Amino acid sequence: MRLLTALLIALLASTSQAAPAPLSTVSEASGFTRTGRYEEVIALCEAFALAYPQSVRCLDFGTTPQGRPMKALVASTRGVLTPEQARESGLPVVLIQGGIHAGEIDGKDAGFLALREVLEGKAAKGALDKLVWVFVPVFNVDGHERFGAWNRPNQRGPVEMGWRTTAQNYNLNRDYLKADSAEMRAMLGLVQQWDPLAVVDLHVTNGAQFEHDVSIQVEPVHAGDADLRKVGRQWRDGVMADLARQGSLPLPFYPSFVKYDDPSSGIEDGVAPPRFSTGYFWLRNRLGMLVETHAWKSYPVRVRVTRNTIVSVLEHIADRGATWRETMLAADARGSTARDALAPLSYTATPKVRMIDFRGYAYTRTPSDVSGALMTSYDETKPQVWKMPVRDEVVPLLSVAPPAAGYLVPAEHAGWVSSRLDVHGLAYRRIAAADDAAVEAFRAQKASPSAQSVEGHQTMTLAGAWAAERRDVPAGSLFVPIDQPRWRVVMALLEPEAPDSLAAWGDFNNAFERKEYMEDYVAEQVARDMMAKDPALRAAFERKLAEEPEFAASPAARLAYFHERHASWDERYNLYPVLRVAEAPGAD
Repeated sequence: MRLLTALLIALLASTSQAAPAPLSTVSEASGFTRTGRYEEVIALCEAFALAYPQSVRCLDFGTTPQGRPMKALVASTRGVLTPEQARESGLPVVLIQGGIHAGEIDGKDAGFLALREVLEGKAAKGALDKLVWVFVPVFNVDGHERFGAWNRPNQRGPVEMGWRTTAQNYNLNRDYLKADSAEMRAMLGLVQQWDPLAVVDLHVTNGAQFEHDVSIQVEPVHAGDADLRKVGRQWRDGVMADLARQGSLPLPFYPSFVKYDDPSSGIEDGVAPPRFSTGYFWLRNRLGMLVETHAWKSYPVRVRVTRNTIVSVLEHIADRGATWRETMLAADARGSTARDALAPLSYTATPKVRMIDFRGYAYTRTPSDVSGALMTSYDETKPQVWKMPVRDEVVPLLSVAPPAAGYLVPAEHAGWVSSRLDVHGLAYRRIAAADDAAVEAFRAQKASPSAQSVEGHQTMTLAGAWAAERRDVPAGSLFVPIDQPRWRVVMALLEPEAPDSLAAWGDFNNAFERKEYMEDYVAEQVARDMMAKDPALRAAFERKLAEEPEFAASPAARLAYFHERHASWDERYNLYPVLRVAEAPGAD
């Protein structure tokens, strides 16, 4: 292994303009104008473990669809710990990942730089005595190796970089909850093993030209457990203060304008849905931080700012992580018993506006003779303070009362749904005997499939309501209790109107498709027979004809009126298959 590592490092050195020093990167050797290929990650992972055998472990936590190993480094000066030993020691774990979008590769080069400096005692002194750092240099490994000079046309450097999506064209930062990709399932397995207090996701934003060089977004801040929101604010504000002292201009929100390309439209804050990293981890009672350096800054600047952020993160977790971990465990112990009457599923900013000073540049907006559109042009020689409207009062948009006991997943869906529950570490059990149960059932009044696919799915937007019914529950169905530490993840997956639920991603679309029909000539006779037997039905039909011209003008709607009231109508049409129960079903 030592020989292999030495050969790999020699190979990397021979392909760069200057040979990197031991435990340094191709990027550092190039003055942070270039970034290395994935062979460098493999070599450095082993090299750090060899150089610091008592403090660093190099591990594979998955394999990509193209067969590449997914590498992580685990660092702690308390020894080469297993996840169980870290938990028994009460050490907080912080997971820092780079390259989820492999063109935005600042995190890889900054992370290796920070790791070396921390181990050498030059940065975050003593931090690794008080925490475990799990570092994933590149999450999207196959995308990293789709290497090219124009893979990020909106970004200044490095010279070449990887691609945004995976080899299967998944955007991993849309995959946290649905977990379609092999890479995400491997990452969630790593999360299950190490159970980090905090997860840091390193990115580079697109957008307008301005002076601000980084944004730091954290949840829980607007959402989640009330005590953990306080922790989230402390962590975010502490990291931002550190960065400001080092000359950065950090922002606490994603710097994307309400109206594309128009700075005067301002900025709207919010809570990301759980397809995103920062929208996911607060559901687990964990801290999530999204770091976005600014694409218009040069690569050396971005790597430096990212390195500073990593060091600050480690310092704050080392300083207060043990206390924050206790807050996390207390939130877990409460489970859903501390839930509100209504649980938020999505969030929005209120109309309330405040004005801030935003460090931009002078700009003009003029019609383009190329596109014909109104375009914004910036003058980077003329810094300018913009009076920027910001909407950052964030409130729940859609809230739902949690079920009293939990959810029932019918046997015909139990196999694939259980695999989704497993990847998130959720508790459930199978029901041994069939039952005629009192349940809540959700029937969609409106089911709107997307016109085009999203991440390979035809998504579905549902509108409806839960109501009491009796339903047959077959043996082999799943009972998913709401009273468990990750009850918010349960609701995010199984509430049909949640933005990233299984239903929203189209996994239950068959339930909202009509499969049986009544021929028109049959429906004509059925309608006459029904009206002859039921004068009230005839009167209601005639009243509808008189009051609703569109209905009266549609032969299909008129016949459907009777079919929907006939015994042949499919009562399961638009019935969401997952049920809610007020009492847990009997044990196996």
